[in-house]
Amino acid sequence: MKKKVAITLTSLAMLGCLGTGVYAGSNLQEIKAYLNPGIKFKVDGQSVQLKNSSGAVIAPITYNNTTYLPVRAISDLLGVTVNFDGKSNTIQLGEQSEGYSIATGFESSYRTKDPSMTVYKGKDFKDVYFDNGSGKRGSSFMLYPKGKYQKLYLQVAAIGSDITDFHVLDSKTDTVLKKQNISVEDGLITIEVNIAGVDSLFVHGDVEEDGSVFIPLTTSYYK
Repeated sequence: MKKKVAITLTSLAMLGCLGTGVYAGSNLQEIKAYLNPGIKFKVDGQSVQLKNSSGAVIAPITYNNTTYLPVRAISDLLGVTVNFDGKSNTIQLGEQSEGYSIATGFESSYRTKDPSMTVYKGKDFKDVYFDNGSGKRGSSFMLYPKGKYQKLYLQVAAIGSDITDFHVLDSKTDTVLKKQNISVEDGLITIEVNIAGVDSLFVHGDVEEDGSVFIPLTTSYYK
């Protein structure tokens, strides 16, 4: 429901509020409009205020009997990611059309390109997170989507023993975004996580002494 509302509102209100780059090279037309701070907003029955990226309260604009709302403020309230593509002069809402690999900027001592560790069921994924440490332990790493994406598609396989309490957290708020167990019999699964507006993620799972965590970085991605 929230996504439908976001699409309706933003289709009526294409005020960028995405920075001065939005207007570069645009065909602008001067108009006479009015700030309308008297309009109040509720999301799921709760009163809210529109704010810009700096946290300052902002007002909608009224023009020709139509109220225009700032895209970024509305998308933040409704949990829909918004980005501006300067090359095509296009505002993008929600999932992006192309996936972006989590491999870029990924740091972990368990990241490897060693062919003896990057192959799973006959397929070489070239670049993987492979935690095969000894002893019962937790396996974890950080991701930094920086609020640019709507979804995370994370591929995970348990090798040797099941992965329990596998979860993805918003590291700033400690909010659990996804949690599940992964068995060896599941094979390589894809976990979908809503990460709209999230700056950084903590990914963790528990694994037994004879188990390993296999995550291909080349086929795990943001959208």
